[in-house]
Amino acid sequence: AQARRCYRESVMAAEIHKTEFSLKGRFRSIGAALNGIAVMLRTQHNAWIHAAATVAVVVAGIAFEVSSAEWCWLILAIASVWTAEAFNTALELLTDLASPSFHPIAGKAKDVAAGAVLISAIGAACIGAAVLGAHMKSWLESSGNDARPDQWIERSATR
Repeated sequence: AQARRCYRESVMAAEIHKTEFSLKGRFRSIGAALNGIAVMLRTQHNAWIHAAATVAVVVAGIAFEVSSAEWCWLILAIASVWTAEAFNTALELLTDLASPSFHPIAGKAKDVAAGAVLISAIGAACIGAAVLGAHMKSWLESSGNDARPDQWIERSATR
């Protein structure tokens, strides 16, 4: 009986907050999301490291002319790290709100969220090494032969 009452109350609450679809509302949502990204970039030093890594991977991908399939892997890896960092930032902010003074469980929650970012970053580094490693090897081998840069790009694109 209590479960049914809670369910009814949650449905009624959802009905109260239901709004019609509007383009203006969608733009407002996008603005809020962009503001969230800005907060993450302003407040999280690790986000700056992720930004530098993102730029480095994109530059390497362009320089090595990676294939469409390789871009898919790189983009997925980059997006997973940024997503993990965003969730970690949100959890840290909510934890600070819920527990302004130190609490061991709040600390553990933050540690677990940070661990998720680390797992994602390690996975992304492995994907980056797998995708860009062969291109880098080809470039290094051709550099030792005094090959022109346009030659190693052509060779790496045909592999």
